[in-house]
Amino acid sequence: MRFVTFRGRDGRPVAGVLLGVDRVADLSHPACASLLGGTPASVDAFVEQGLQAWAQRLGEAPLPEAAIRPLAEVTLLAPLKPGKIVGAAFNFSDALAERGMAAPAAPVLFVRAGSTVVGPGEPIRVPPDAGNVGYEAELAVVIGRRALSVSRADAMRHVAGYVAHNDVSGSSFVKEDGGNFVRGKNLRASAPLGPWLATPDELPDPHALRIRLEIDGRPLQDGTTANLVFDIPALIEAASRWVPLEPGDVIATGTPAGVAATHRPEAWLRPGATVTVEVEGLGRLVNPVAAGEPFHG
Repeated sequence: MRFVTFRGRDGRPVAGVLLGVDRVADLSHPACASLLGGTPASVDAFVEQGLQAWAQRLGEAPLPEAAIRPLAEVTLLAPLKPGKIVGAAFNFSDALAERGMAAPAAPVLFVRAGSTVVGPGEPIRVPPDAGNVGYEAELAVVIGRRALSVSRADAMRHVAGYVAHNDVSGSSFVKEDGGNFVRGKNLRASAPLGPWLATPDELPDPHALRIRLEIDGRPLQDGTTANLVFDIPALIEAASRWVPLEPGDVIATGTPAGVAATHRPEAWLRPGATVTVEVEGLGRLVNPVAAGEPFHG
């Protein structure tokens, strides 16, 4: 099942279910009240309570016709509000080969604040004092159960679903900070997520998905999750030994070859551009680029 969050008729974020390619069931509609049984129409609440259980419940009951709206009539937001995003650097073999780097011996992880997330159509904000800012098309994994020091064998039981992600990075900050990711991965409005959150049954093999990115129609990345150095279970195992993972947290699995610095001319994000990320089975995540406030303002 594919879950979305959009702006409801009263302006507040509400949850919905995608039906085909052009309709959405508005779960905040009064006709859905008995189906939700007091649970708010919130993807965050569904993840907290168990997204797969909600998918089963919603799939078994006919969704009221009165609650179904054309997708074109709603404004999609980020599907959920993660507390944090744990990202993996240097995790695609083709990207390492492109840069002449050896694979790391263990996952290289960093933490991005959930407050940096923006939804589809929302602008990526590039601070004027950030220097070079780049894109990174990624498959993101949403955690559905608290995970602390979980084993590889048990890791996938903690997955609620998958979503497309653009791990926008302040590359100049990372370089200035000697490879430390804290500043570079925490620019305001720099983590597009969406357009929907898919339960695992929608993606039978998350390790065989095509990932693409373009800016203003210029193809820049075209890879596959088959090239992950550390697969999803390995990333969850490593991250959960480093920091507790809570329901709604996100694991960003890394990006394939074709990052901004490798192109000629280089492809750093500039205000006025439009970035499109497409992860197979997870839709197209489109975001304009705009000028942001100074990072150190």
